[in-house]
Amino acid sequence: MSMIEIGKAARQASEELKTASTEAKNEALKIAASLMRQETVTILDANRQDLEEAEGLTSAQVDRLKLDDSRIEGIAKGLDVVAAQPDPVGQTIAEWTVPSGLRITRVRVPLGVIGVIYESRPNVTADAAALCLKSGNACILRPGSESFLSAQALASIFQRALVEAGLPTKAVQMVETPDRAAVGELLQMSDYIDVIVPRGGKSLIERVQQDSKVPVFAHLDGNCHVYIDGSADLEMAKNVVLNAKMRRTGICGAAEKMLVDAACAPTHLKPLVAMLLDAGCEVRGDAPSCATDPRVQSATEKDWGTEYLDAIIGVKVVNGVREAVAHIERYGSHHTDSIIASALEAAAYFLKNVDSAIVIHNASTQFADGGEFGMGAEIGIATGRLHARGPVGLEQLTTFKNVVYGDGHVRK
Repeated sequence: MSMIEIGKAARQASEELKTASTEAKNEALKIAASLMRQETVTILDANRQDLEEAEGLTSAQVDRLKLDDSRIEGIAKGLDVVAAQPDPVGQTIAEWTVPSGLRITRVRVPLGVIGVIYESRPNVTADAAALCLKSGNACILRPGSESFLSAQALASIFQRALVEAGLPTKAVQMVETPDRAAVGELLQMSDYIDVIVPRGGKSLIERVQQDSKVPVFAHLDGNCHVYIDGSADLEMAKNVVLNAKMRRTGICGAAEKMLVDAACAPTHLKPLVAMLLDAGCEVRGDAPSCATDPRVQSATEKDWGTEYLDAIIGVKVVNGVREAVAHIERYGSHHTDSIIASALEAAAYFLKNVDSAIVIHNASTQFADGGEFGMGAEIGIATGRLHARGPVGLEQLTTFKNVVYGDGHVRK
């Protein structure tokens, strides 16, 4: 099929999904979850071929691409959780009566057709398909060439589930070519696609934001910070920082910078830096950080704005929470930033003044995830200010219409 034919089919499917029952959508999700568990060997075989053919990937990119039994089970569980979520379509958000006597209700409705352009992560195929289906949207999936076979295996499972549940098979479509020209076509299809969600590297997202005629939910970088306030408990700080940086270094919620309050630097800086170095993390620091350990490399100005997506972290000493917030606002990416503090006043200042999609107190930045937010899955993290911000789940894939009830009313 041509891209225009895919777009037309998706638009038709989206019209049918508007009136699909919650029961039918949930049935499709449960069938898809069951099939994924049954077809684990087939999915892993496709993923193995992708890994064998992948060239020039970093260890972090390989980690994002790789599937195993536990990750497939995690994907299936995510589908079960989405099925158990309330259906947002048709929900009344607000209701009021105006002086004229008109009664007005604001009701959630699907966006329509969602285009998803992504790299490396095969799980995005399932997450996007599940969230779009449950929220009544058709989706067009365009995976990267490195994850093409894995995505194909997962998308085919969804299409089988749609057939069994009696829903339109074109509700989930995958672009069956790795040709980059297909991305360019998707970005111009404003007649058929209502929003584009890109997930991938900075170059992909920059291209999408620059070239798209379709509205975009996206984040450009995940330059996430953990600020250690002077009131922070050292053991808590060590546990949180180690998890935030090293649990999975290649995800957008991984901490890329650690800021340490000068008030606690004499007691906290050296053990925190040593812990990271001993865990195999390269540390690039300012002068006080370099003085703590000869293994610390001197940071450059470029480091403060860099998303490493690797076992590398920048470390800087700052004079209190206000300077920490100023640093984050200058160099951060408005994705996820965390403060470790016992002082509630410092925490409140940080949470109010850091203008990021997700701000966290006393927890790891790696909780920046739709599943961890109780959404079951996410289609991406949005750092813009329009419509969606933070994890994009079911509610964020809907808009609303105003339904007005009268009794022969005419306006004077």
